[in-house]
Amino acid sequence: MDPRRNPYTPNAGARPPVLAGREDQLSTFDLLLDRLLEGYAEQSMVITGLRGVGKTVLLSEFRNRARERDWAVVEVEVSKHDDAAFRSLLAREVRRALLEISPSASWRDKARRAAQALKSFTLTVEPTGAISAGMNVTPLEGVADSGALDADLTDLLLALGEAAIDHATGVVFLLDEIQFLTVAQFEALIAALHRTVQRSLPITMVGAGLPQVPELAGEAKSYAERLFKFPAIGELGHDDARQALVEPATRRSVGVDDEAADFIVSYTQGYPYFLQEFGKAVWDIAPGPRIALDDARAALDIVEEKLDGSFFRVRLDRTTALERAYLRAMAELGPDPQLAGDVAGILNRTSQQCGPTRASLIEKGLLYTPSYGYAAFTVPQFDRFMKRAVPLVVPPLQQRRRPNRDGRSR
Repeated sequence: MDPRRNPYTPNAGARPPVLAGREDQLSTFDLLLDRLLEGYAEQSMVITGLRGVGKTVLLSEFRNRARERDWAVVEVEVSKHDDAAFRSLLAREVRRALLEISPSASWRDKARRAAQALKSFTLTVEPTGAISAGMNVTPLEGVADSGALDADLTDLLLALGEAAIDHATGVVFLLDEIQFLTVAQFEALIAALHRTVQRSLPITMVGAGLPQVPELAGEAKSYAERLFKFPAIGELGHDDARQALVEPATRRSVGVDDEAADFIVSYTQGYPYFLQEFGKAVWDIAPGPRIALDDARAALDIVEEKLDGSFFRVRLDRTTALERAYLRAMAELGPDPQLAGDVAGILNRTSQQCGPTRASLIEKGLLYTPSYGYAAFTVPQFDRFMKRAVPLVVPPLQQRRRPNRDGRSR
């Protein structure tokens, strides 16, 4: 069929043609904004899930819905920054949000005060004032200028919230990949948001990250669970997965046979990104005007080649040889969370010997710890990929070295 009319969108963060199975999260976000504008407190959200389940897509949909209400939006994709770089990143995005609330020529007193607070906030990392260029204001002495991220960010968000309410709008912070925040950065964001809640200001933060985020939030502030809901999203149920696959084709007057749809949903396990990859591949090879089971089977090798070459491989390429061996040993045990001792046993090592490798994989975002002693892949079907791409190499049993009579090991 004509690839120019292919409706599927297997791109990172791209909205699928049918956003199925996420109605609860969208309704929760709508309620959040509506209540904040009415002056009522409401828990914000931190969405968690594996790679490829649509967290970034949801953030993009939240952005669109916020802007439909004329809210200002601060979008940040978190990476590993020190506090100074993180402060600079926030300052640039807050400047953008303030100008969305009101152009500088139309500022009233509270918007001008927010600009002054922003100027103070930036001077600790940008003494030249480059970030606040174009804002003809002086720093607000004693506000957002202490150099302590938590105190200064609180001052900044309070001033921004006052400006927003003065212009009958609000501000939503959308943070992606928040598992890369340091505890101090997370703590500063939570503390600042907590103060805006206490003041009934129309500011909120919605984040998205890997499944370990609720634990990180709890480590940052004990009251985080009262500020946020932590909805976990995963694979789509069978009916939602079929809808996400079949409806885009139907809109193009292309049918999908039941057997083909069941085959694709079964292989992808309902993961949204995999559904888009499979849909695109089978569309391009099917003669049409229907997609049959034979078409789906013929597309399978294309799908695996595409996933292996991009979605999976780009993550594996960031690992060392030891880390790859650890991931391959985990894959041998299956897709479920695995006990550290069991993985080490396949490698003829102890948990203590494998500990640094496991910790490095967690830091790189390839593993997370769902419970004590266990680790799981952050990428769905990664075990399948590892078995296809990396041979299992079991090193020889490592013997404990025994001391000689003179005390030296042998």
